[in-house]
Amino acid sequence: MESDRALMTRVGRRDEEAFTLLVQRYGGRLLSVARRLLRSNEDAEDAVQRTFYQVYTAAGGYRPEWAASTWLYRILTNICIDEMRRRRTRARELPATLRAAGAPAPGRHPIGGIDLERALARVPREARILVALRYVDGLSYSELARVRGISVNTVKSQLRRAKGILRAGLSGRARQGSPGARGAAVSARRGAGRARPGAARGGGR
Repeated sequence: MESDRALMTRVGRRDEEAFTLLVQRYGGRLLSVARRLLRSNEDAEDAVQRTFYQVYTAAGGYRPEWAASTWLYRILTNICIDEMRRRRTRARELPATLRAAGAPAPGRHPIGGIDLERALARVPREARILVALRYVDGLSYSELARVRGISVNTVKSQLRRAKGILRAGLSGRARQGSPGARGAAVSARRGAGRARPGAARGGGR
């Protein structure tokens, strides 16, 4: 199989066949990461399309000593960060009445409401990016450091922080939804219901 570096060299010469092969090789992996970061199919697909557009237009400046995967992931994560910033701006501009009603941003379709997604939303942006690249696509610590332009120690520290937040969030949800907690709540309600008639009779006497 042709190496990523060889493909990128050909893409730099505007070889459309090489570009198609690159998209086939990395499209699914980039989309998985973008979905995890943006939690929206529409935004994730848009981010991947923009990534490949930038790759194609800037491929002439690619140097073979660079790992193609590092370059691709760096472009993708920067695009995802830009989208997250735009979302914050839109949220600030959204009328207070819509925010109070819980209305979503126009044209956005979040993926699922599962506990993991809620817990991930609490993780700081940079750490969330590292989590997505590490656990969705299996990048090593050194690869993560190159993609994000930080040290390996910073990568490890950010991942530890992210895992701690995720554990706390998921364990909290588990305790709230446990059968024991639900049973205790039901028993308390039943007990309160039984106590009320007696209290009323006592008051009558």
